[in-house]
Amino acid sequence: MEPWKTLERRTILEHGSSFRVESHTVQLPDGRVIPDWPWIIASDFVNVLAVTTAGEFLCFRQTKYGVDGTSLAPVGGRIEPGEDPLDTAKRELLEETGYEASKWIDLGNCRMSATYGLATAHFFLALDARCVTAPHSDDLEEQHLLHLSLSELKNALVEGQFKAVSWVAIVGLALQHLKA
Repeated sequence: MEPWKTLERRTILEHGSSFRVESHTVQLPDGRVIPDWPWIIASDFVNVLAVTTAGEFLCFRQTKYGVDGTSLAPVGGRIEPGEDPLDTAKRELLEETGYEASKWIDLGNCRMSATYGLATAHFFLALDARCVTAPHSDDLEEQHLLHLSLSELKNALVEGQFKAVSWVAIVGLALQHLKA
């Protein structure tokens, strides 16, 4: 299989440093050219599912502008330019929850849209997390930190309480890794 080739790109919209829409001219492997392929560039981010020393899973009940109603969500945040994804994960866990973890497992990463780009999500499982300080989150949305049991986490996943694809992915990957 041959990949598509980008022949040209132009920026249509730029909104701050974290969001850009481009129009690409792409060539398919059979030689056909598509002159106006939309491509979206957003900041890469991390999601972290933390497990405390007591075996509880840290999640938030929160609202997000792009999600109807409330949702459960893991720790997450934008990767700053030049920042390593694991360093971002550690920073976000501490800022949002006040917890640090002694063991970190990289669960991989994936592009949020295989067709139109978007961001790359980096997934981490944080084990043996313990509270070391008060949270200092700068999130715009209201959020409440929850300590879920394994059965509560599984039920929430099955019941659709995680309402963003990256949140579903991190919980599923973590459960698979833990063989839970």
